[in-house]
Amino acid sequence: MKVCLKCVLKCTLLLVVLVILVVIGYVLYVCVDYNRIEDNVKLSVNKASSEEAEKKIQTDEGKVPVGQELGITSYNIGFGAYSHDFSFFMDGGKYSRAIDKQHVLDNTEGAINTILYQNADFAFFQEVDTDSTRSYHVNQLEMIQDAFANFESVHAINYHSAYLFYPITEPHGKSNAGISTFSKYRIDSSLRRSFPVPTGFPDKYFDLDRCYSISRIPTNVDGKELVLFNVHMSAYTDDDSIRTNQVKMLVDDMKKEYEAGNYVVCGGDFNHDMIGNSDEVFGNKPGDYSWTTPFPEDLIPEGFTIGLKTLNDEQMKEIVATCRNTDKTYKRGENEVWIVDTFIVSDNVEIINYENIDADFKYSDHNPVKMKFKLLSE
Repeated sequence: MKVCLKCVLKCTLLLVVLVILVVIGYVLYVCVDYNRIEDNVKLSVNKASSEEAEKKIQTDEGKVPVGQELGITSYNIGFGAYSHDFSFFMDGGKYSRAIDKQHVLDNTEGAINTILYQNADFAFFQEVDTDSTRSYHVNQLEMIQDAFANFESVHAINYHSAYLFYPITEPHGKSNAGISTFSKYRIDSSLRRSFPVPTGFPDKYFDLDRCYSISRIPTNVDGKELVLFNVHMSAYTDDDSIRTNQVKMLVDDMKKEYEAGNYVVCGGDFNHDMIGNSDEVFGNKPGDYSWTTPFPEDLIPEGFTIGLKTLNDEQMKEIVATCRNTDKTYKRGENEVWIVDTFIVSDNVEIINYENIDADFKYSDHNPVKMKFKLLSE
């Protein structure tokens, strides 16, 4: 059987042209689909699903009491993927999605129960997916809201993306990731602020939108509010100016609230080394990771305190890391770890107790943090 060389060349050429057209079409799709989320977006408040709790929240009991001990937690739940057997492709690991849907459900439920056990008045969550390929379209927000039926909540989309066809063997797909704030007290209003992010190609498609939310909760002192800042900063940018400008924007907003006489509590995933020497403290192997850049404490304005800084030397010796490297699966003592999650408070907020919770990274690549505090009267 003779092979027609001309036919083979023609078919090969057609195939190459087809591949080129598909690639061009995909690039155009990603570019056209890309859009930055607007700044200063008002967020809707999700009322408590418990009718009895919501009625109480709408009375004077829904105002935060000044002088009373309160509790708050923060937990990056890692879109439900990061069980001990998970490693992430962006960090040199294996998977671009959670191992399977059941892992997402189990990890999300485990993270929820970890926070419910703390019995706090406020809870911050980051990396909460609502309809993402990587988390098999599990609605994590709905799961958390169902579990926190006695809480009001707000949810801000931190970033979303077109369908990312990378890696080829298991595409990361489309993402819808957000930050969620839960409160036993009444949330009067909430606002999403957009952090500055890289704008050059291809950074803006891979280091996506980042944001923080500002939620206002009335206190029982007329005219004063507790203002909660839930934060998730950029992880993968190597542009120091982006990191600096994100911090400056955040602390400027915090300062305005403090100067207005309000109480400020800011917490979340800062994607910085919040103690500045995590490698030394935890005995990490040398590595160059963008999210372990030391936090620029000199940018924190007067009148604010980083929660970690209230711990004494003995407490710091026992401190637990809040983030693990996901270049490989987790085994205690064998992964690089850092502290990237914490709280920052204004001076009219007294920190009674601060703790990084040792959850052994069972449900996420992060451990949660918690803080007990009270609002000071003048």
